[in-house]
Amino acid sequence: MCITDLRISHWEEAIQETIGGEANRDLAAECYYLWKTTRLQHLTLAEDTRGMLTELRKSVRLLLLTNGDRQTQREKIEACACQPYFDAIVVGGEQKEEKPAPSIFHYCCDLLGVQPAECVMVGDSLDTDIQGGLNAGLKATVWLNKAMTTPLDTSPVPHYIISSVLDLPAVLQKMEHKVNAKLGTDHMAGSNEAH
Repeated sequence: MCITDLRISHWEEAIQETIGGEANRDLAAECYYLWKTTRLQHLTLAEDTRGMLTELRKSVRLLLLTNGDRQTQREKIEACACQPYFDAIVVGGEQKEEKPAPSIFHYCCDLLGVQPAECVMVGDSLDTDIQGGLNAGLKATVWLNKAMTTPLDTSPVPHYIISSVLDLPAVLQKMEHKVNAKLGTDHMAGSNEAH
């Protein structure tokens, strides 16, 4: 069953549960299309987020990876007009496996022409985004935790936690600083060993 038919069926069931009587497929379809249209009209990429992505893209490659039904996700991507801000977009529903499977992360790395150890996963789901990044052996994971809730002890542990996606450039800069500091330390250790 396609996603449209499935969602109309859900609306049909909800209407029937609410008002009783016979199922009304036409009313359910009307409700679904109104809900979908309204939802898509309100999907936007904030100006400050667009600016941040534009700046980041000058120095790093960006890929949008999302799980879900192909049709639904592509409609949302189109509605928020985010395509120009990414080098590639991957929808899990179009792949053999979705997040947190390592295969989809490795596919994304291949698309960008980079190694997993060079990639950072930024996402709002511990179970799919962060666990997937860890499963795939990525350089780092950044959990977008808007509510700043405390994860369960058994949750995957992200490398970094931010409350706003706008905090991402600072975290990336911190990572770069750590890498440069480590390279300097390794170089000094190598120099000491040579003498």
